[in-house]
Amino acid sequence: MSMPALFKGRLSIPVIGAPLFIISVPDLVIAQCKAGIVGSFPALNARPPALLEEWLVRIKQELAAHAKAHPEAPSAPFAVNQIVHRSNNRLEQDLAVCEKHKVPMMITSLGAREELNQAAHGWGCIVFHDVINQKFAHKAIEKGADGLILVSAGAGGHAGEISPFAFVAETRQWFDGPIALSGAIGHGRAIRAARLLGADFAYIGSAFIATLEANAVEGYKQMITTSTAEDIVYSNLFTGVHGNYLKPSIVAAGMDPENLPESDASKMSFGTDASGERASVASISSSQPTIGTVGQNTNAT
Repeated sequence: MSMPALFKGRLSIPVIGAPLFIISVPDLVIAQCKAGIVGSFPALNARPPALLEEWLVRIKQELAAHAKAHPEAPSAPFAVNQIVHRSNNRLEQDLAVCEKHKVPMMITSLGAREELNQAAHGWGCIVFHDVINQKFAHKAIEKGADGLILVSAGAGGHAGEISPFAFVAETRQWFDGPIALSGAIGHGRAIRAARLLGADFAYIGSAFIATLEANAVEGYKQMITTSTAEDIVYSNLFTGVHGNYLKPSIVAAGMDPENLPESDASKMSFGTDASGERASVASISSSQPTIGTVGQNTNAT
């Protein structure tokens, strides 16, 4: 297994906080990094687009101040998630802002692009790409990604269907670079299990929704702490990509979680309008099947 130099001596535990749509904002990212785990956020969370630069300036300044005040325990690096899908009309603009601020790590989703990876490497950034199967894993590495995020069965939000046992084992047969494992990881035992399977990092998202720093309404946080694995619905209706969603939020939106129609993937869109806004599914809550293990409203630190 390989640990990039970016992380050495800067992590308290081997965890990457997953970028959560709407939820991940500077407060959460900064708290995660100060606690010694990689904090991340989707570039598309910063709306209008000009807000992205403000967020990056704040994150860098607060983490630099923390490192100065605590030289014995420097903060972990942060990452920006880029949706590479062709419908994302902000991608080039957001990449330029990331280059300007020398973002140390990017997480790419829904498409692997060689020119993006080359550009990131040009300013010293490393790139992890999230994948749901071996086809996409091979494609990501062939196009220059430095690491893989294996989105296994049980992952919150956009998710795959492959067992983490099989996914890590099969990937390690051909890839000896850094791997982050995603899928129903919500406590220290699961982090240890991910390492034992052969992953370098655990990739955790849903557990952070219930924190004070998360940009989530109280009802969503409560839902995270009280729902169980049986409340998970796997559907592609809301974004065009299959993902795990919470049954109570689907019911609250006036839909029958047992009879959801299939979405037309060709109409999937991550584009924004002139104000930077986009049609969202924020009222439909996504999560992972370990949500019942998360304590309510704890600090990310």
